[in-house]
Amino acid sequence: MFRLIYKSTSAERIQRETVRDILRSSAELNRENRITGVLLATSTHFLQVIEGGFEEVNATFMRIARDPRHREIRLISFGPAEDWLFEGWVMRGFGVFGENAELEDELKQKYGEEDGGVRFPVRSWRALALVHDIRMVDNIPDLS
Repeated sequence: MFRLIYKSTSAERIQRETVRDILRSSAELNRENRITGVLLATSTHFLQVIEGGFEEVNATFMRIARDPRHREIRLISFGPAEDWLFEGWVMRGFGVFGENAELEDELKQKYGEEDGGVRFPVRSWRALALVHDIRMVDNIPDLS
């Protein structure tokens, strides 16, 4: 099993519906290819963690790299992983769009700020820590 993490800047301002469209369009393909993961979004950036077989994860990332909604894609890590972090999740999406100001402020203090939103880390362990921090919150909108 392999895990890939990337960060990208959005070509346009990200809305909830943008994330929902991405999740809907990827759900069936991810299910067929046994891909799991999570997609985080602010109004300007994406951070995604993808898990699965080497070829499937690589092919998924190559499709994402060609997607015109993404620009300035930065590969954070791609390598073997011992355990699934998102087993049972075809793909989940979480938006940090200012609906939970307290959480957003906490995340900004911990991870920094970028373009008015939470800065998505470019180190794999910090990116996974951010995902974990968000998963622990009860009232953040799941956009899946």
